[in-house]
Amino acid sequence: MRDAVGSVQSVLVLGGTSEIGLATARRLVSDRTRRVTLAVRDPAAAEPSAEELRRLGADVDVVRFDALDFASHDAFVTAAFEGGDVDLVLATWGVLGDQEQLARDRTAAVEAVEVNYTGVVSVSIPLVERLRRQGHGTIVYLSSVAGERARRSNFVYGSSKAGMDAFAQGLGDSLDGSGVRVMVVRPGFVRTKMTEGLEDAPLSTEPEKVAESIVTGLRRNAHTVWSPSPLRFVMSALRHVPRPLFRRLDL
Repeated sequence: MRDAVGSVQSVLVLGGTSEIGLATARRLVSDRTRRVTLAVRDPAAAEPSAEELRRLGADVDVVRFDALDFASHDAFVTAAFEGGDVDLVLATWGVLGDQEQLARDRTAAVEAVEVNYTGVVSVSIPLVERLRRQGHGTIVYLSSVAGERARRSNFVYGSSKAGMDAFAQGLGDSLDGSGVRVMVVRPGFVRTKMTEGLEDAPLSTEPEKVAESIVTGLRRNAHTVWSPSPLRFVMSALRHVPRPLFRRLDL
């Protein structure tokens, strides 16, 4: 349960090497969170981050999680709750991929979509059932402005995020009154390892800024968070640009 002042006590980070996920975990630990589980495909890769969080005062476990190993997700969720209730789940994993390759390589395109979307659906079903049983909890889904309107420059990634975003929004609506909440976070271009080498887009931001937006959204019980916030208005305008004109935009 959250403590008397509303701070999250326990957090499960799916995608525990994600720079945004880790930045959020650090912020939460500085705000009284005491138990963190980093769920990653390669547990050894997350140990340095786990040690950092331990130095900040948290009890940290590192467990194996593979978004593509759908058959393992039920057992993974059961194990994740063995240590007690989980107040917050951060679903922060994802792959961007190279659009030129994805547009021509069926196998790579399908895998990217399964990582970004199908894997989210697969693990969310048992997660939600467990959160329902404990009667409280929040799932934060890391979406993207790329899912607002698929662009030719990254339509495979954008379509996968659009699907995930729609799933999360509908899931949140279905959970109204259950004690379980969903918050969808839509960052713009974030300077991370995933975007290294790419040219900054307008309103580019840093993982720490997105983490700040997430923590603020949690405090406000928001259902949707844009990071940075002006992107809400930019994307609202882009959604309504006529398609012939949209096709000519350098996006």
